[in-house]
Amino acid sequence: MTSPIETLIRNTVTRGVVKIAAFNRNRLRAPETPHPYLSGIHTPMTEELTLETLAVTGTIPPALDGRYLRIGPNPVSPPNPAAYHWFTGDGMVHGIRLSEGKALWYRNRWIRSRAVSAALGEAPAPGPRHGNFDNANTNVIDIGQKIFAIVEAGGFPVELDGDLNTVAHNPFEGSLSGSFSAHPHFDPATGEMHAICYHGLDQSVIRHVVVDAGGTVIREEPIAVAHGPSIHDCMITKNYVIILDLPVTFSMKTLLAGHPFPYAWNPDHPPRIGLLPRHGKGSDTIWCAVDPMYIFHPCNAFEDENGQIVLDAVVHETMFASSRQGPDSQRVSFERLILDPRDRSFERQMIDTAPQEFPRFDERRIGQNYRYAYCMALPDGGASEFIGATAIYKHDLETGAREIHEFGAQRYPGEFVFVPRGPDAGEDDGWLIGLVVDMNDQHSELVILDAQRFAAPPQAVIHIAHRIPPGFHGNWVRAR
Repeated sequence: MTSPIETLIRNTVTRGVVKIAAFNRNRLRAPETPHPYLSGIHTPMTEELTLETLAVTGTIPPALDGRYLRIGPNPVSPPNPAAYHWFTGDGMVHGIRLSEGKALWYRNRWIRSRAVSAALGEAPAPGPRHGNFDNANTNVIDIGQKIFAIVEAGGFPVELDGDLNTVAHNPFEGSLSGSFSAHPHFDPATGEMHAICYHGLDQSVIRHVVVDAGGTVIREEPIAVAHGPSIHDCMITKNYVIILDLPVTFSMKTLLAGHPFPYAWNPDHPPRIGLLPRHGKGSDTIWCAVDPMYIFHPCNAFEDENGQIVLDAVVHETMFASSRQGPDSQRVSFERLILDPRDRSFERQMIDTAPQEFPRFDERRIGQNYRYAYCMALPDGGASEFIGATAIYKHDLETGAREIHEFGAQRYPGEFVFVPRGPDAGEDDGWLIGLVVDMNDQHSELVILDAQRFAAPPQAVIHIAHRIPPGFHGNWVRAR
């Protein structure tokens, strides 16, 4: 437990560092070329819209009753391009409401941080903040029958209503004491959400956080680390929580130079993956040394018949090694990592060498052996652009086959989420839903694919007359 004196010293040092960083940020030189995440397909939207007349091609499945939600960065005011990183932009959530085979509306709303509320001339949104960080821009998810915009590294979750308006900054009704994660994972066997959480101002501890089915935090277990690793995601199996302690860490040098995203590739940080027993103490974590790599997103994990942990993930060779604007790895692939908790061994198997990201699967099978995975293609050359490929992939992990759904020239998909046809449907029996940006005429589409007819034309397309900038993560939230 941190003592009051340690807290006072840390807060004093932090205030001084923040002032130096802000001073140097104002001195950064503007780039000679347009910022890649503020121009072109990423040009921010400038207003909030409500559209209730949406053209539809094809047939929307009547079983789809709910909202497709997607979130990402969208600065409310034009930022200084010299000091902008894609990961730090103000959060904006987009939603399309489907019911009875109809598209009822599209809405986009900024998440009301203090800065956004001030820019829009509004009073601050209610609710406590975790320090000075209250921007949520990375994921939007259903927890305890409420919709939350979430982020890692510092901020509390932000509760939204059914029309995507900010209700309050809400640390699960006061049950969350520290920061949260952008990627909690739901265990259908227990109704709990599991997350590995870190805070940018504390480089020595991360936490295993569990939220129960009612939306109350029931566990915040500390785990000792070094250097302040950026742990974007985690995964769970029947008996373990998988911790990705990899060589992207807090960089004081980057922060003091004025860059708003203070994380960088750190070759001196030993890469390791931890296997934390679900109900164990942080000190019980079984650490397995691994190759230098970075993982934003696991797909799924399970325990095989030999007691080994099988983890499927998109693996980057490096990350944030040079760019101060966004992701910059040059080699990325979809791999199977095998870890043995008995001898702490580690093995890599290639699933697909093609660049790809945002892996999804039938999440009813989390922590279990599974067959199908769906990924967004990346441009050739890795993740230096992230958006720029025009296809998504379907992997059959049993046969090794890969199918491709090609959207066409200058039509760029984001992450697609799998929605089962019903509670008892088979693993691949359902739909894939996601946004596609058509840069031929600057409009967007919500596309619904039949997962079993993956390469076929879409079952339905909902047309949105404007360009929705590429964001991060989307999810299907069923109606209550």
